[in-house]
Amino acid sequence: MTVHRPHHPARTHSRRRRTALYAASLLCCSALLATLPGGASAAPVPAPAPGPAAVVFADEFDGPAGSAVDGSKWQLETGDNVNNHERQYYTGGNSNAALDGQGNLVITARKENPGNYQCWYGTCEYTSARLNTAGKFSAAYGHVEARIKVPRGQGMWPAFWMLGDDFGNVGWPQSGEIDIMENVGFEPGTVHGTLHGPGYSGAEGIGAGYTLPDGAAFADDFHAFAVDWAPDSITWSVDGNVFQRRTPADLGGKEWVFNKPFFLILNLAVGGFWPGDPDGSTPFPSQLVIDYVRVTTND
Repeated sequence: MTVHRPHHPARTHSRRRRTALYAASLLCCSALLATLPGGASAAPVPAPAPGPAAVVFADEFDGPAGSAVDGSKWQLETGDNVNNHERQYYTGGNSNAALDGQGNLVITARKENPGNYQCWYGTCEYTSARLNTAGKFSAAYGHVEARIKVPRGQGMWPAFWMLGDDFGNVGWPQSGEIDIMENVGFEPGTVHGTLHGPGYSGAEGIGAGYTLPDGAAFADDFHAFAVDWAPDSITWSVDGNVFQRRTPADLGGKEWVFNKPFFLILNLAVGGFWPGDPDGSTPFPSQLVIDYVRVTTND
């Protein structure tokens, strides 16, 4: 994703990125794809066997239907995003992010504007939600995973990602950004994982894509998106299938900024430079459904 503050200066993502907001706290995001380094492969391979795990963060999203997210774990960002030319206005409360009563968090993008919100392009056409754990939870290293069912449709842009906890002090991209999963509607069977940092941000992000076999779409079912993160190493997987591993050797001498705490972000953007705008085929309301988010560390 990308970083941004609603109605305030922020960094431009590039034609394939969006921007985050910084409402009452922090925010962020970005993701682009890049080719795998020599010798690497995007073909599924078994993930490493995990050791004994200690859970340091977990949200199973249990609660009555219509309930807001747990405020001790998450905060909702509000505002629009000019830098990526996204079309939605992110709202607070449970208007666009609520539990469904079946153990899921549902982020809903709607083609509506009941609050007469104003966006960078005029009166906003869509609403959605974006939430993060800034100031509530951050960690350095571990297994970071979410089980998610993405929406389908042109212009949809869901993401699960992380931003350096020092974002407010050093800015982006010095803070670093780890995009665990991004999907754009015109690629229903592919997700992307990307690193952004100083000298390799926006279109120069370091990453790769993972494509489901046999023409399957990620919107058809839930999938587990994860990174295994250690000092000087980050490994991405989908449903336990590893599709890329990155180390400082991949940066060509540029600074590795991922040996420090990061916080978590979930959001559903509508439109933007990368996914393009919705069209007549795009279903609304559109939903990003999250079964759980978990962070574990190996002892």
